[in-house]
Amino acid sequence: MTSDSSLKPQPLCGVVFVATGARYIACAEAAARSVRRFMPDVPIALFTDASQLGFALSEVFDPVIDLETVHHRSKVDCLMNSPFERTLFLDADIRVREDVSELFELLERFDIAMAHAHARNRAATRAVWKHELPDAFPQFNTGVIAVRRNPRTQALLQAWSDSYKIAGFRKDQVTLRELLWASDLRLSTLPPEFNIRYPKNLWLWSRREARPRICHFRRYSFVNKRDWLFDLAKRVVRWPRRMASRVLWSKRNGGA
Repeated sequence: MTSDSSLKPQPLCGVVFVATGARYIACAEAAARSVRRFMPDVPIALFTDASQLGFALSEVFDPVIDLETVHHRSKVDCLMNSPFERTLFLDADIRVREDVSELFELLERFDIAMAHAHARNRAATRAVWKHELPDAFPQFNTGVIAVRRNPRTQALLQAWSDSYKIAGFRKDQVTLRELLWASDLRLSTLPPEFNIRYPKNLWLWSRREARPRICHFRRYSFVNKRDWLFDLAKRVVRWPRRMASRVLWSKRNGGA
């Protein structure tokens, strides 16, 4: 891996994306713009194969780190090489809905922070690698990860990279769950509003329950499609008012 900013001193905290192929690079740019809207000063790094593809990148990314080898879950190889001491990793199919820089503050006390996987009763999220674990310790969704660099987290991330390659699972969460179970890391479980996987949650929640912080929708992996949230507010009039209210509130406050 090589960086176009390898000689620059790097800030303590920053956001990291990993995107390969033209489609996901474009998605990562849209996601990064949502970060920049609410966190204008945070550096945003990108691990990518864009240079191999001749893909022109947005100035929103700095540094850009070239990936020489890519695979379906390249992120498992990249997190241990983050240029930041405190890293917020985000999948390309997200939208940040307000400032989430408090996640860096969380890393003053914890080594790593993630939200639980939502679809916890599917075969893929109940898969076993080496050991059966209690259902009360489910998989964590790896689309939003806050992690502090130290010897313990570096060891975990290396083990995650190694185990993903040898275990043969398509999903990277299977081995990570067991590695976390066996570790002595200080693990913080994020509340669901920091990794909202399904739009239906916005329909069910009232304002008194939670404020959406990070939306992580499959829809956002198709960058040429309009934002699901705002399309819904305009054309689906039969949904409850709280849904339209939440969507329009986000738009009034700068949502994309």
